[in-house]
Amino acid sequence: MSPTGLEAVFLANRDKLVRFLVARGAGEAAEDIVHDLWLKLAGRMDGPIGNPVAYLFRAADMLMIDRYRARRQAERRDQAWVEERGDGDASPDPGADRTIAARQEAARVAAALAALGPRAEAIFRRARIDGVPQRQIAAELGISLSTVESDLRTAYRALAELKERLS
Repeated sequence: MSPTGLEAVFLANRDKLVRFLVARGAGEAAEDIVHDLWLKLAGRMDGPIGNPVAYLFRAADMLMIDRYRARRQAERRDQAWVEERGDGDASPDPGADRTIAARQEAARVAAALAALGPRAEAIFRRARIDGVPQRQIAAELGISLSTVESDLRTAYRALAELKERLS
């Protein structure tokens, strides 16, 4: 079965997209970005697009920008961590005081989640720690998707309140 619609336009313009991204500064990441674009298109379920070629080039450009921003943010975070340490040593050992503080904070988070009840805590852990999709969690627990979403909102709200109290 040959591709139709946006997939066909993508396949016809794939090489042009790669060249466009290389010219825009993506370098060796151009192929990865085009692959990410393909994955996004494969899950797309909305209606027709007026100018599919322009849509593809804009989407590829936005993916490249998102990747650049994420890399810059990671670099800034790493630099801030090195500057905070003060010694310029990027050793993976955080030190005893930071380890104790992190354990205490983790205990507070665990207590806040436990206070929500076992179902909400389990849903949060499955979704945020295990990375399980919400639909799968709903099926596993025999509850509706809206219940999963509601419990996640409750957990997020409780953690936001905890963060406010700790700040």
